[in-house]
Amino acid sequence: MKNLKQLVRPNIWNLKPYSSARNEFRGEASVFLDANENPYNEPYNRYPDPLQWKLKDRISELKDIAREHIFLGNGSDEAIDLLIRAFCEPGADNMIAITPSYGMYEVAADINNVACVKVPLSDGFRLDAGAALDAAGSNTKLVYLCSPNNPTGNLLEREEIFRILKYFKGLVVVDEAYIDFASSPSLLRGLASYPNLIVLQTLSKAWGGAGIRLGMAYASPAIIDILNKIKYPYNVSQLTQEWALRLLNRQEAMQRELSGILHERTLVETALQKLPFVQQVYPSDANFILVKVDNPDATYDYLANKGIIVRNRNTVALCEGCLRITIGTPEQNNLLIKALQTRTL
Repeated sequence: MKNLKQLVRPNIWNLKPYSSARNEFRGEASVFLDANENPYNEPYNRYPDPLQWKLKDRISELKDIAREHIFLGNGSDEAIDLLIRAFCEPGADNMIAITPSYGMYEVAADINNVACVKVPLSDGFRLDAGAALDAAGSNTKLVYLCSPNNPTGNLLEREEIFRILKYFKGLVVVDEAYIDFASSPSLLRGLASYPNLIVLQTLSKAWGGAGIRLGMAYASPAIIDILNKIKYPYNVSQLTQEWALRLLNRQEAMQRELSGILHERTLVETALQKLPFVQQVYPSDANFILVKVDNPDATYDYLANKGIIVRNRNTVALCEGCLRITIGTPEQNNLLIKALQTRTL
């Protein structure tokens, strides 16, 4: 890995960040007259903690990682965007993303006028570290890897990820939005060995918190400091922080729901494999299944007309003919399978 100063955009490295009222005084007091807040409608008249320390303490406890390694944002998308803004000089630097994968990596790159070099997965949606390393040039600052991958559902080969981490001179971002559904553990423990590793996670999937928009980035304290330097001062609302704590304090319920989803995933996979128009059900380590079918557009329309919405991935590279189906409740999954069993297209 290059020295961090060599990777960061010079203007970001030299940036003096905005200092909010809640940054300058973080203690307890009886009268707050420093932030031009309305004195009525407590507690939501007050600006939230800009660094979300109470919430980070809870995440630190659950993940067994020091809070200085944690960045919290408005969904994982905020961290995806901030990393590009911090490390990639517009019009000069570039980044790598695998394909097919989560579309926001390329969109965030385009918004920031940063070239996104796409490296196709190999047969079976496998990661080819050699192809990714060959695609990297002197101005390549970031590699984005989604594992389990969306929309394919599979975990990327850990040895290939480690190979990229070892030989790539920039930063490697591993998006683990679906890791709670996977058969292998998170790469969080790898932070101690790889200073260029950044791990993204979210409350949107296993924790059932998509509506509150809370994403986490885990990295070295030096990288976290850079993200905090350029984020908006109050990027995570008080309501989001409160609801996130509520979700994280129902861990036993989450584990029961997670077990139920994994059980249902097996049932849905088995049922789909019996349908005559299903060509392939791809193995999944996520809360969805990628399915290759005859006439995917017509199948999608058929389900939509019955009020069942899946995701048509037929136009995505390497996913031709495929639908992506999220695992729902047992009742929702039964409706899906019954509808497909009576399909006459």
